Amino acid sequence: MLVCSVRDCGMPLVREERRLVCPRGHSFDIARSGYINLLQPQDRRSKQPGDTAAAVRARRRLHDRGVTEPLLRGIAELVAARPSDIALDAGCGDGFYLGSLAREGGFDAHGIDISTPAIDAAARRYPGCEWIAANADRFVPYADHLFSIVLSITARMNAPEFQRVLRPDGKLLVAVPAPDDLIELRGAGRDRVVRTVETFANHFTLADRRRVTTAADLDAESVHDLLLSIYRPMRKQPAGEMRVTFSLDLLMFRAA
Repeated sequence: MLVCSVRDCGMPLVREERRLVCPRGHSFDIARSGYINLLQPQDRRSKQPGDTAAAVRARRRLHDRGVTEPLLRGIAELVAARPSDIALDAGCGDGFYLGSLAREGGFDAHGIDISTPAIDAAARRYPGCEWIAANADRFVPYADHLFSIVLSITARMNAPEFQRVLRPDGKLLVAVPAPDDLIELRGAGRDRVVRTVETFANHFTLADRRRVTTAADLDAESVHDLLLSIYRPMRKQPAGEMRVTFSLDLLMFRAA
């Protein structure tokens, strides 16, 4: 199912003990935690692209406190995955959403992220899924029309590649921050739905949409973790405990 990520190769990869190799001799290591590193030098704009280890740990603590559980429930309801599905999460981070959904639904799950600390954390927490360090903005290293579900949860939006790896009858779920997401920290945000639909218009048709919103009372430690885990500029630097809104616009697409 995996294909070589070396530019202009794309040959099938075969597992050989602690590595994967393609017919042209390109080789990729399997980390001790179980993830596969397909990152290429041109995929990195920095020595450590994507989420830092500190951001990954902070986000995991928020997940473990149940802060994002209502968002997970909303995604699970819209995706409605079945055990026969094969799902890809492009920009999966520490694997919380995909790993949780796969444990509940029993389907075949694959996650990609450019951050090796995030992918390493995902592999350790959810060993039943396949985790790949790769740049999904450039290339999704899987065979054509493999997946019945593709997820992009506040992450990558590579419409041509998503269409290539998705089955003709498959579904694509894209989640973007809603205008009221983290409103207490950064003020009202912009509506991303129209622009997101336009991004996918040449390849997909919007089939359904809904908004899932929750609020959590965070102590000072959790607020600090939240600040570590986000990148958007904040209206003010909070101090102490506070109530924070988490909100996603969920967009379900079908192939055009």
